[in-house]
Amino acid sequence: MLFTIGSFYACHHKEQDLINNKERPVYALVIHGGAGTITKNNMTPEMEREYIAALGAALTAGDTLLKNGHTALEAVEAAIKSMEDSPLFNAGKGSVFTHNGKNELDASIMDGATGLAGAVGALTIIKNPISAARAVMQNSEHVMLVGRGAEDFCREQGLELVDPSYFYTEKRWKSLQQSIEEEHGAVLSETDLLEKKKGTVGCVALDRYGNLAAGTSTGGMTNKKYGRIGDSPIIGAGTYADNKTCGVSCTGHGEHFIRNTIARDVAAMMEYGRKSCKEAAHFLIHEKLKKLGGEGGLIAIDRAGNVIMEFNSEGMYRGFVTPGKRDIRIYKD
Repeated sequence: MLFTIGSFYACHHKEQDLINNKERPVYALVIHGGAGTITKNNMTPEMEREYIAALGAALTAGDTLLKNGHTALEAVEAAIKSMEDSPLFNAGKGSVFTHNGKNELDASIMDGATGLAGAVGALTIIKNPISAARAVMQNSEHVMLVGRGAEDFCREQGLELVDPSYFYTEKRWKSLQQSIEEEHGAVLSETDLLEKKKGTVGCVALDRYGNLAAGTSTGGMTNKKYGRIGDSPIIGAGTYADNKTCGVSCTGHGEHFIRNTIARDVAAMMEYGRKSCKEAAHFLIHEKLKKLGGEGGLIAIDRAGNVIMEFNSEGMYRGFVTPGKRDIRIYKD
């Protein structure tokens, strides 16, 4: 049962003073809904309102738990589930199609207090992959499960199953057809490019007990082949959390994030190079990643509650909440 970690922290820390309370907010949560070619020129007012509402719902889902004493791990799962249930994001319900016309979903989650992590890949019948990743972390001896084996495990755990048709959306199906046409020399419109560049969702949280957690969920790349899996379910590439440094969730061209272990590198630069979370994230996204031709971004929270939202693309769906403060943004400011 999904009990041990969250409940243990709440009990273990209940009578302790809040860690560094004078130096950090009581709690903090940050989310992203993907980075890419996102500008006001190719966003209608109606689309903008829809994204702001969906991001707001995800922030509320996590914020509600954190303000009531729940753990960072629980808040991360709740915020990501909210985005997985929305057809707007490339995760869960809104996942893109593979070349073969299927939806294959990946996710990961990591607990900064224990270093435990869970990940799943190529799921086709699990409604909320982030919950599957958490189940792997807490109820198995493994870190990553993929494909049919992962689905068998999820079935044993009692997670919600859906028919593959649940993930069908007309918008994503059209994006697949457009991508196939592009392979054959067709030129995509700006709107088509916007759809193609939408990415992963993620969340990082710091709870009142001083614990960090991070999670990431995605439907992968439109028109992907050969069972490709990106950075989202790979610990250290797309997701990382360590109470000593920070929690991180990434979005963008996954191959670059995998090769350069971007999520872990943020924490490593802090731990070994004594850089701030802001300095590490800025260097990795705007210098290292950009020089390699990689596009994307990351969100992070350090142990002091500082919220980081860095990206080198034209936009990134993002937002954060701390007690008394809430912000949602889409474009490059």
